[in-house]
Amino acid sequence: MTEATYLHSTQTAYDTVAVDYEKLVRNELDAKPLDRAMLAAFSGLVQAPGIGPVADLGCGPGRITVHLHSLGVDAFGIDLSPEMIAVARRTHPGLRFDEGSMTALDLEDDVLGGIVAWYSTVHTPPELLPTVFAECHRVLAPGGHMLLAFKAGDQRRHLDRAYGHELSLDVYWMSPDRVADLMGKAGLVMDARLIREPDESEKPRQGRQAFFLAHKPKES
Repeated sequence: MTEATYLHSTQTAYDTVAVDYEKLVRNELDAKPLDRAMLAAFSGLVQAPGIGPVADLGCGPGRITVHLHSLGVDAFGIDLSPEMIAVARRTHPGLRFDEGSMTALDLEDDVLGGIVAWYSTVHTPPELLPTVFAECHRVLAPGGHMLLAFKAGDQRRHLDRAYGHELSLDVYWMSPDRVADLMGKAGLVMDARLIREPDESEKPRQGRQAFFLAHKPKES
Protein backbone atom coordinates (compact mmCIF):
# COMPACT_ATOMS: atom_id res chain seq x y z
CA MET A 1 0.00 0.00 0.00
CA THR A 2 1.31 3.45 -0.88
CA GLU A 3 1.60 6.19 1.72
CA ALA A 4 -1.07 8.28 -0.02
CA THR A 5 -3.52 5.34 -0.11
CA TYR A 6 -3.00 4.50 3.56
CA LEU A 7 -3.38 8.11 4.64
CA HIS A 8 -6.54 8.60 2.60
CA SER A 9 -8.23 5.42 3.86
CA THR A 10 -7.33 6.16 7.48
CA GLN A 11 -8.51 9.77 7.30
CA THR A 12 -11.76 8.81 5.60
CA ALA A 13 -12.51 6.08 8.15
CA TYR A 14 -11.93 8.28 11.17
CA ASP A 15 -13.74 11.24 9.68
CA THR A 16 -16.71 8.88 9.36
CA VAL A 17 -16.67 7.54 12.93
CA ALA A 18 -15.36 10.58 14.84
CA VAL A 19 -18.43 11.49 16.89
CA ASP A 20 -19.36 7.91 17.85
CA TYR A 21 -15.73 6.97 18.47
CA GLU A 22 -15.37 9.74 21.07
CA LYS A 23 -18.43 8.48 22.96
CA LEU A 24 -17.20 4.89 22.94
CA VAL A 25 -13.62 5.47 24.13
CA ARG A 26 -13.87 8.54 26.37
CA ASN A 27 -13.73 6.53 29.63
CA GLU A 28 -11.77 3.51 28.38
CA LEU A 29 -8.70 4.24 30.52
CA ASP A 30 -10.75 3.97 33.71
CA ALA A 31 -10.71 0.16 33.49
CA LYS A 32 -7.07 -0.17 32.37
CA PRO A 33 -4.71 0.36 35.35
CA LEU A 34 -1.58 -0.89 33.57
CA ASP A 35 -2.19 1.47 30.65
CA ARG A 36 -2.57 4.36 33.10
CA ALA A 37 0.62 3.28 34.84
CA MET A 38 2.61 3.55 31.61
CA LEU A 39 1.17 7.00 30.95
CA ALA A 40 2.04 8.03 34.50
CA ALA A 41 5.62 6.77 34.13
CA PHE A 42 5.99 8.65 30.85
CA SER A 43 4.51 11.78 32.41
CA GLY A 44 7.12 11.69 35.16
CA LEU A 45 9.89 11.58 32.57
CA VAL A 46 8.74 14.56 30.52
CA GLN A 47 8.19 17.11 33.26
CA ALA A 48 11.82 18.00 33.96
CA PRO A 49 12.59 21.76 33.97
CA GLY A 50 13.20 23.17 30.50
CA ILE A 51 11.87 20.18 28.61
CA GLY A 52 9.73 20.87 25.54
CA PRO A 53 6.03 20.11 25.02
CA VAL A 54 4.62 16.65 24.39
CA ALA A 55 2.82 15.72 21.15
CA ASP A 56 0.04 13.14 21.28
CA LEU A 57 0.33 11.78 17.73
CA GLY A 58 -2.87 10.34 16.31
CA CYS A 59 -4.73 11.93 19.19
CA GLY A 60 -8.21 11.22 17.85
CA PRO A 61 -10.79 12.96 20.06
CA GLY A 62 -8.11 13.94 22.57
CA ARG A 63 -8.69 11.53 25.45
CA ILE A 64 -4.98 10.77 25.94
CA THR A 65 -4.05 14.43 25.47
CA VAL A 66 -6.42 15.48 28.24
CA HIS A 67 -5.25 12.62 30.48
CA LEU A 68 -1.64 13.76 30.08
CA HIS A 69 -2.73 17.32 30.84
CA SER A 70 -4.40 16.09 34.05
CA LEU A 71 -1.02 14.62 35.06
CA GLY A 72 0.66 18.00 34.62
CA VAL A 73 2.09 17.48 31.13
CA ASP A 74 2.24 20.31 28.58
CA ALA A 75 0.56 18.24 25.87
CA PHE A 76 -1.07 18.95 22.53
CA GLY A 77 -2.65 16.66 19.95
CA ILE A 78 -2.06 15.99 16.26
CA ASP A 79 -4.37 13.89 14.10
CA LEU A 80 -4.82 13.10 10.43
CA SER A 81 -8.62 13.35 10.59
CA PRO A 82 -10.14 16.86 10.44
CA GLU A 83 -13.34 15.51 11.98
CA MET A 84 -11.44 13.99 14.90
CA ILE A 85 -9.68 17.32 15.45
CA ALA A 86 -13.04 19.11 15.38
CA VAL A 87 -14.43 16.72 18.01
CA ALA A 88 -11.30 17.13 20.16
CA ARG A 89 -11.52 20.92 20.03
CA ARG A 90 -15.22 20.89 20.97
CA THR A 91 -14.72 18.38 23.77
CA HIS A 92 -11.54 19.91 25.21
CA PRO A 93 -11.61 23.62 24.25
CA GLY A 94 -8.74 24.56 26.53
CA LEU A 95 -6.21 22.33 24.77
CA ARG A 96 -4.40 22.58 21.43
CA PHE A 97 -5.20 20.19 18.57
CA ASP A 98 -3.69 20.37 15.07
CA GLU A 99 -4.23 18.46 11.84
CA GLY A 100 -1.18 16.55 10.63
CA SER A 101 0.38 13.27 9.56
CA MET A 102 2.89 11.17 11.48
CA THR A 103 4.74 10.52 8.23
CA ALA A 104 5.52 14.24 7.73
CA LEU A 105 5.11 16.26 10.91
CA ASP A 106 4.84 20.03 10.57
CA LEU A 107 7.31 20.53 13.41
CA GLU A 108 10.90 21.73 13.55
CA ASP A 109 13.76 19.42 14.50
CA ASP A 110 14.49 18.76 18.18
CA VAL A 111 11.48 20.64 19.59
CA LEU A 112 9.52 18.05 21.58
CA GLY A 113 10.18 16.85 25.07
CA GLY A 114 8.03 13.82 24.44
CA ILE A 115 5.81 11.91 22.04
CA VAL A 116 2.90 9.61 22.75
CA ALA A 117 1.69 7.37 19.92
CA TRP A 118 -1.22 5.58 21.60
CA TYR A 119 -2.33 2.89 19.15
CA SER A 120 -1.89 5.45 16.38
CA THR A 121 0.49 3.27 14.35
CA VAL A 122 -1.91 0.31 14.15
CA HIS A 123 -3.16 1.39 10.72
CA THR A 124 0.32 2.09 9.36
CA PRO A 125 1.58 -0.50 6.85
CA PRO A 126 4.74 -2.08 8.30
CA GLU A 127 6.86 -0.83 5.42
CA LEU A 128 6.02 2.77 6.40
CA LEU A 129 6.86 2.42 10.10
CA PRO A 130 10.53 3.39 9.52
CA THR A 131 9.27 6.72 8.14
CA VAL A 132 7.09 7.29 11.21
CA PHE A 133 9.86 6.44 13.67
CA ALA A 134 12.37 8.59 11.77
CA GLU A 135 9.97 11.53 12.05
CA CYS A 136 9.56 10.90 15.78
CA HIS A 137 13.33 10.88 16.21
CA ARG A 138 13.68 14.07 14.16
CA VAL A 139 11.24 16.16 16.19
CA LEU A 140 12.24 14.85 19.62
CA ALA A 141 14.75 16.96 21.49
CA PRO A 142 17.89 15.10 22.59
CA GLY A 143 16.92 13.35 25.81
CA GLY A 144 13.22 13.42 24.87
CA HIS A 145 11.01 10.40 25.51
CA MET A 146 8.52 8.41 23.45
CA LEU A 147 5.67 6.16 24.60
CA LEU A 148 4.28 3.79 21.99
CA ALA A 149 1.19 1.59 22.46
CA PHE A 150 0.32 -1.03 19.86
CA LYS A 151 -1.25 -4.44 19.28
CA ALA A 152 1.26 -7.27 19.77
CA GLY A 153 1.18 -10.10 17.25
CA ASP A 154 1.67 -10.76 13.56
CA GLN A 155 -1.41 -10.21 11.43
CA ARG A 156 -3.36 -7.76 9.31
CA ARG A 157 -7.12 -7.49 9.66
CA HIS A 158 -9.35 -5.55 7.28
CA LEU A 159 -12.39 -3.83 8.75
CA ASP A 160 -15.49 -3.13 6.69
CA ARG A 161 -17.47 -1.94 9.70
CA ALA A 162 -16.46 -0.41 13.04
CA TYR A 163 -17.93 1.91 15.66
CA GLY A 164 -21.36 1.53 14.07
CA HIS A 165 -20.29 2.66 10.58
CA GLU A 166 -19.37 1.16 7.22
CA LEU A 167 -15.72 1.88 6.39
CA SER A 168 -12.56 0.40 4.90
CA LEU A 169 -9.57 0.17 7.23
CA ASP A 170 -6.62 -2.14 7.81
CA VAL A 171 -5.41 -2.92 11.34
CA TYR A 172 -1.94 -4.34 11.97
CA TRP A 173 -0.68 -6.43 14.88
CA MET A 174 3.12 -6.19 15.08
CA SER A 175 5.82 -8.32 16.68
CA PRO A 176 7.28 -6.42 19.66
CA ASP A 177 10.78 -7.52 18.66
CA ARG A 178 10.27 -6.17 15.14
CA VAL A 179 8.92 -2.85 16.43
CA ALA A 180 11.85 -2.55 18.85
CA ASP A 181 14.27 -3.21 15.99
CA LEU A 182 12.67 -0.54 13.80
CA MET A 183 12.72 2.00 16.62
CA GLY A 184 16.38 1.20 17.28
CA LYS A 185 17.27 1.66 13.62
CA ALA A 186 15.60 5.08 13.77
CA GLY A 187 17.94 6.05 16.62
CA LEU A 188 15.55 5.57 19.55
CA VAL A 189 16.84 3.75 22.63
CA MET A 190 14.51 1.36 24.42
CA ASP A 191 14.01 1.93 28.17
CA ALA A 192 11.10 -0.36 29.08
CA ARG A 193 8.61 -2.78 27.58
CA LEU A 194 5.26 -3.91 28.96
CA ILE A 195 3.34 -6.68 27.22
CA ARG A 196 0.02 -7.33 28.90
CA GLU A 197 -2.65 -9.91 28.27
CA PRO A 198 -6.02 -8.78 26.85
CA ASP A 199 -8.59 -7.65 29.38
CA GLU A 200 -12.24 -8.68 29.26
CA SER A 201 -13.18 -5.90 26.85
CA GLU A 202 -10.43 -6.98 24.45
CA LYS A 203 -11.01 -10.74 24.36
CA PRO A 204 -10.89 -12.68 22.11
CA ARG A 205 -10.20 -10.52 19.04
CA GLN A 206 -7.75 -7.97 20.37
CA GLY A 207 -4.99 -10.13 21.86
CA ARG A 208 -1.91 -8.94 23.75
CA GLN A 209 -1.12 -5.24 24.09
CA ALA A 210 2.37 -3.72 23.98
CA PHE A 211 3.72 -0.52 25.53
CA PHE A 212 7.25 0.72 24.83
CA LEU A 213 9.13 3.56 26.52
CA ALA A 214 12.12 4.87 24.57
CA HIS A 215 14.23 8.00 24.33
CA LYS A 216 16.38 9.95 21.89
CA PRO A 217 19.98 9.97 23.14
CA LYS A 218 21.31 13.33 24.24
CA GLU A 219 24.35 12.94 22.00
CA SER A 220 22.18 12.58 18.84
